[in-house]
Amino acid sequence: MKKIQVLIAERTQEAKDIVRLVLRSPNGEVLPAFTAGAHVDLFLPNGLTRQYSLINDCGQVDRYEIAVSKAAASRGGSSCVHSTLCVGYVIDVSEPRNNFCLQAGHDTFQFIAGGIGITPILSMIRHCESRSWKWRLLYLARSRECAAFRDELESFGADRVHFHFDDEAGRLFDFADPSFIVGSGVPVYCCGPAPVMKAVGEFASRNPDNPAYFEWFSPAAGADTHEMASGFDIKLNRSGTLLHVPESKSILEVLEEHGYELSCSCREGMCGTCETGVVEGEPDHRDYVLSGSERAAGRTIMICVSRAKSAMLVLDI
Repeated sequence: MKKIQVLIAERTQEAKDIVRLVLRSPNGEVLPAFTAGAHVDLFLPNGLTRQYSLINDCGQVDRYEIAVSKAAASRGGSSCVHSTLCVGYVIDVSEPRNNFCLQAGHDTFQFIAGGIGITPILSMIRHCESRSWKWRLLYLARSRECAAFRDELESFGADRVHFHFDDEAGRLFDFADPSFIVGSGVPVYCCGPAPVMKAVGEFASRNPDNPAYFEWFSPAAGADTHEMASGFDIKLNRSGTLLHVPESKSILEVLEEHGYELSCSCREGMCGTCETGVVEGEPDHRDYVLSGSERAAGRTIMICVSRAKSAMLVLDI
């Protein structure tokens, strides 16, 4: 994976426990282009790699902007960002990747953001504004002080941006409420914590005219309760090597044990870093990245979590 060196040029507090970082090339060079909804990997000084959405307009090639929420149960990623990454610090990032891009064929969008899930949505909104596309946003947060970029979003007007604060409403937002209306055929883009994603998924199942697209920041509750895993074989198409993947290990782990150095990051099926081509066989998809059509095609697999329905998978390795 190609790494890009960037300088932390600005750091601001955007909301409670949320900081915004502006990343620029130390030499003032143009950074690789990205599309709305994209993210980069940050290679943190504590050895961890974490993915963060780019929040700025994709037309801005002189910088990357990210916003990071300090997780209460941080595993070392967000806490490192908050404690260590100050103005002047130089760090490596990956080239941008996009698993949550705006689909072609639409010029009207319904966005739903829960908490720090506003980050990829913000880039999408800015892109829509640059194209004069219509959009609406439902922004859910625990409280006003937890809602990042609230002032900027309020400036778009209440006809386009609706806030729901749990503490003021005394409850979570109810997606079954008749007042929540999405026009027929308008796609829904959602990013937020698992309960929000689940609720929006249920809304989408009741409203099939509204295609729904999701960006997951963490696995859904109960995501490890897949059907019992079983062992299978893999064949590496380029060398013809045959390997067995037992029920207790992932494809990625088996390959690493045999000396293969492969790009990976989250190891939870959410970032898309380990995406690998499938030449033959039927994958058992357990990721949060691939679309329904991509799963049905069966031409690619996230080897950190997904398995095989067939006795063998032939991988493009």
